[in-house]
Amino acid sequence: MDNNFTVSRYILHRLQEIGIKHIFGVPGDYTLDFLDVIVDSPIQWVGNCNELNAGYAADGYARLNGAGAAVVTYGVGGLSILNAVAGAYAEHVPLIVINGAPPARRREAGAMVHHLVSNYYLQLDIFAKITADAAILTDPKTAPDEIDRIIQNCIARKLPVYIELPADMTNVSCRAPGNLNYNTPVNPNEESLAECVAEAAEMLNKSVHPVILAGVELLRFGLGKEALHLVETTEVPFATMLSSKSVLPELHPQFVGIYQGGWSRDTVRRQIEESDCLLALGTWMTDLDTGLFSINLDNRRMITVGGGQVRIGNHFYQVQLGDFIRKLTLAVQPRSYLASHPAESYRPKHPFVPEPSRGLTAIRLYECLNYYLNDQMILLSEPGDSFCATPEFHIEEAENFIVQAYYCSIGYCTPAALGVSLARPGKRPVVLSGDGAFQMTAQEVSVLIRERCPALIVIINNDGYLIERRLHKDGPYNDIRMWQYSKLPAIFDDGSFAIGIRVTTEEELEQAMKTADLEKNKLVLIEAYLPNRDCSVGLDRLGATFMQSQKKSS
Repeated sequence: MDNNFTVSRYILHRLQEIGIKHIFGVPGDYTLDFLDVIVDSPIQWVGNCNELNAGYAADGYARLNGAGAAVVTYGVGGLSILNAVAGAYAEHVPLIVINGAPPARRREAGAMVHHLVSNYYLQLDIFAKITADAAILTDPKTAPDEIDRIIQNCIARKLPVYIELPADMTNVSCRAPGNLNYNTPVNPNEESLAECVAEAAEMLNKSVHPVILAGVELLRFGLGKEALHLVETTEVPFATMLSSKSVLPELHPQFVGIYQGGWSRDTVRRQIEESDCLLALGTWMTDLDTGLFSINLDNRRMITVGGGQVRIGNHFYQVQLGDFIRKLTLAVQPRSYLASHPAESYRPKHPFVPEPSRGLTAIRLYECLNYYLNDQMILLSEPGDSFCATPEFHIEEAENFIVQAYYCSIGYCTPAALGVSLARPGKRPVVLSGDGAFQMTAQEVSVLIRERCPALIVIINNDGYLIERRLHKDGPYNDIRMWQYSKLPAIFDDGSFAIGIRVTTEEELEQAMKTADLEKNKLVLIEAYLPNRDCSVGLDRLGATFMQSQKKSS
């Protein structure tokens, strides 16, 4: 063994190789030795208010950085971060969880140590169900190989993984790391790939009204540039979905809009559903991406690519998304489809002109936010009224929009903004959150302030869980305590970095946005008070569709 390397240093070396510069987490006695090693390493330790927030922050970081990592302690910490890991698994986010565990000698003796639930393998068993790979490091001879395998699986499959590090393994010597290929491609069956691409190219070349539907897997597997090259080579119009919004630049002249089944703008819906060749790249047909399954798509006129498979009509091929895109770009016949089936031209944003003394409404709030967003901002849209309103926002450049549109865990966006800010220090995270969602993880504002992350946080104060009120008859379970949200920055800060503003009128909102624009290097929290439980058109539409579907199923 190489005495210059320990198990903990080996882990950190591999994390640095995949581009991780920050580790999120919460200290605990089983992790303290490992945290000392982190502090002495080039990787920056970022302490969070709780483990769930650490998981969300690492998730936001991973979506832009390619991978993220969090460190927690056994039992209380491991089970606290579990929901964030489940969300990363559902949404294909490469998140690495390192869980400090009781010493091996305690495990072997079966000692009833603190933080233990029932047995020493329960936590591993739980995480194994929501990760791509999981292991307890019990032997310094095999630990390096296990670490390598786990991290390779994380990067290759874009899924979370779990490493359990017993406290007495932290500083044990192990071999030095060798060369490791993290992006080992799946070797394609060249014959099957060629046959698949030939059939797809023939269908596309014969079509009159083709459209590309760009899905979320393009984001997760970093295939945005390849997809854009295909779009521009074919000159085919393209649309995105809620979960894949901004995977390709919306300023592009071939951009059609957001497709959400029956919730789409009519021009977008007709262009997608009437296409004689719909090329769906990495799409997930989830309930919210399809307007609660209000889609009208014919598989006979579709080429569906994703999940390691291509479907053309009733033909199936085991082909990877990236291989397919690259080969199809070379095989397709370039010609302009825009003359016969044009994309809707880009509509510039209209200036927000407030009406004097007019009380603020949801619609006007979203109009104002849409106008003030720019290419130096990354919008994080919280589940609720926020992600019902933002599909039609103009996010001009790629990768400037983050939403948890499948797992939909409220409270995600505020701590995720911390990870986003550290992964993209040149851009400003903008959090759009309802008051109910914000109360879930509000304490992470203090960490944003400590780390000098100049986030803009807009809290939609509509007095409780408004989305639940729209999905079902109202009840007292949707009520929450009304906080004085705009005063929170003063609690967490001495006034030198954070600003809190409460707005009730259009004029106040405009002035607050101008203040946020002037104070680009500070955290600005705007509490937008909306009376009478006002909401977006999108949320009203969701509520009506949901209640109608409930009537049909009853």
